[in-house]
Amino acid sequence: MAPPITLYFLQASRSIRTAWLLEELNLDYDVKFWERENGKAAPQAAKDAAASPLGKFPSIRDGDVAVHESGAITQYLCETYDKSHRLLPTDPVSRVPCLQYIHAAEATFLLHGLAVIYVRWNYPTTSPPAGLAHMEGGMAKNVRNDFDWLEAELRKADGKFLCGNEVTAADCMMHFSIDLIMKRRLGIEGGKWPNVEQWLKDCEGTEAYKRAVENTGHKM
Repeated sequence: MAPPITLYFLQASRSIRTAWLLEELNLDYDVKFWERENGKAAPQAAKDAAASPLGKFPSIRDGDVAVHESGAITQYLCETYDKSHRLLPTDPVSRVPCLQYIHAAEATFLLHGLAVIYVRWNYPTTSPPAGLAHMEGGMAKNVRNDFDWLEAELRKADGKFLCGNEVTAADCMMHFSIDLIMKRRLGIEGGKWPNVEQWLKDCEGTEAYKRAVENTGHKM
């Protein structure tokens, strides 16, 4: 019998967040995987199949329930399957920092990082290269401020992960955002954030993350 949960997974996307979370929850799931076309767009067949009205990734089907948006998927999976509340605590003192990272992953870090990508994609090839460098330089201020904040939080953290010594949903959501910005060099040239880099390594060293990569074929 097929696993009850289907994960619609696009290469080099937020989909790895959900795969990692599913592994942390020790849930059985089926992966529907697609590579990007020319390293950018999702194939039309993938968009048509995804459990998302906009054809975006990740999305999941869990029986009769379809969920899209990685933050919503994270909350749904934790509230449905994390019976011990290990990944998303219920106590407000522990829950609030976790929720803040879950939302900051998109509303702060990727918001600022993706702005740099969109400029690179859409800057006219006939325009002077100096104009692109100037635009990226202006956008880099937000990215660097974000990373400075995260570096400071990790420096004073009581544990090697964002909310302690154990992985939480905060790590599952934040990792992709930071990894993308670092790998694509989105506004971070010349910056040094050793605690952020160590946190990335610690996340990628977990058995659940390694299984997620192996089971999905994820690569940035």
